[in-house]
Amino acid sequence: MAEVIGVRFKPNGKTYYFDPRRLEVKAGDNVIVETSRGMEYGNVVQGRKHVDDREIVKTLKEVIRVATPDDDKTYKRNKEKEKEAYNVCLGKIKENGLDMKLVEVEYTFDGSKILFYFTADGRVDFRKLVKDLALVFKTRIELRQIGVRDEAKALGSIGICGRSLCCSQFLDEFVPVSIKMAKEQSLSLNPAKISGACGRLMCCLKYEQEMYEELNKKTPKSGAKVITPGGDEGIVESVSLLQGRVKVKIDDGNEGKLEEYDVSELKVLTRGKDKSRELSDKEIEELDKNLV
Repeated sequence: MAEVIGVRFKPNGKTYYFDPRRLEVKAGDNVIVETSRGMEYGNVVQGRKHVDDREIVKTLKEVIRVATPDDDKTYKRNKEKEKEAYNVCLGKIKENGLDMKLVEVEYTFDGSKILFYFTADGRVDFRKLVKDLALVFKTRIELRQIGVRDEAKALGSIGICGRSLCCSQFLDEFVPVSIKMAKEQSLSLNPAKISGACGRLMCCLKYEQEMYEELNKKTPKSGAKVITPGGDEGIVESVSLLQGRVKVKIDDGNEGKLEEYDVSELKVLTRGKDKSRELSDKEIEELDKNLV
């Protein structure tokens, strides 16, 4: 077991573990920590706690100190300088005629490096751009191409639910999302209706997936043959998955009657298939390729 604190470098960023040593550190404090990029300014989001050694991916680095008023000023000054660097970079991109979109600029705490994050449809030769920026800022320059999900996380927006994007609020990392999840949740398979602001499948498809998988295991699909509590044989016409109820058509010799039952009351003979929502593996793979 190791004693750690959780630190974030961006409000919606990933949480990293650091060794607090003997410092008096609590959640909400700002700290200066040692990272692979050098000293960085971060916010403590998790106070002291013990975690299993297996949860620590890399060698645990130490907290150098609790941030001082001077450190706070340096951090704020860097944030102002990032705005200036952003505008300068936009001008240089235009001068060089590069097909790329600048998303975000980040100064390291000690100012030894400036990172420029951008999106582009393909590979971009930005070697001349790096030289131009280095001449202006007289420091190390690094350009990083990011994906559209990272762009949405950095810029923020409003989702189709009317709330701020999950990735820009609380998701610290992206999880795999697939068309199969939408299919199992009986959602529209129209990509336009299940895609987020970034153009990729909505992250929230993952939230309730485990529950839907469990319910789908014990709920007969439309078309399944079942035996009702009264001993009649019928065909499932519709399913209310979350309520755990199905409507069964029972052949009474005329047109048949429709009765509603709880899933637990039925004996399933065949599970059936909802053909109206069935996609082949090849179709699912092709949709995932374009959207995930």
